[in-house]
Amino acid sequence: MQPGDALLIVDVQNDFCPGGALPVAGGDEVASLLSDVAQRFASAGLPVIAARDWHPAETVHFQGGGGVWPPHCIQGTPGAELHPTLRLPAGAWLVSKGMSPTHDGYSAFDAVAEDGRPLAGVLRGLGVRRLFIGGLATEYCVRASAEDALSAGFAAVVLEDAIRAVDMQPGDGAAALAVVRARGGEVATTAVIDE
Repeated sequence: MQPGDALLIVDVQNDFCPGGALPVAGGDEVASLLSDVAQRFASAGLPVIAARDWHPAETVHFQGGGGVWPPHCIQGTPGAELHPTLRLPAGAWLVSKGMSPTHDGYSAFDAVAEDGRPLAGVLRGLGVRRLFIGGLATEYCVRASAEDALSAGFAAVVLEDAIRAVDMQPGDGAAALAVVRARGGEVATTAVIDE
C-alpha cells in the first residue's frame, strides 16, 4: 500500500452469498478477508469504497424485463444488504449501481455515491491512482469494474483470493482474469498490499 491506493469492494451482498437469490459458491468466504483488508487500508489512511447492486423491482436486468438474471439486490430488501460479516471501517464510501430500470449496471464505475457523484469523481477527489479490487462475481461485476478502472486511467489490481466466480461455463472466472491482464491490469493475492 502507498499513497494513491484505495480498496474497492464489489457487491458482497446477501443475495450473492449462499442462501441468497443469486448465490455465488463461496461468496461469503470473501467477506471476512475483505473486512481485514479494509481495516488495513483504513489504518494506513487509505480510502475504502464498497459498491452495491441497488436494483429497482422492475428492470431489464431481470428475467421479467428481458434480462438473464432472477430478481436480486432489490432496493431496501434484506438481499440487497451487505453481507453481515463484511465489516467496513468508519469513513468507508458506499456507492450504488444498477438503479436504472433500463441499464444493467455491472461495473462499480456505473455507481454513484450518496452525494450523487460518480465513482470516478469520488476517486479522483480522493487522489486515488490505483485500485485494489475484490468481491463478487469475478467474471461479471469484478471484471467490468477492473476494465472500467483501467479505461478511466486508474491502475487496477484484482485480488484473486478475495473474489469468487459464478463459472456458468467452466473457466469463466479464469478467462475474466485473463481479460483483465490483457487490458493492462494486475492479478495478485491480498499479500501484495503489504509489499
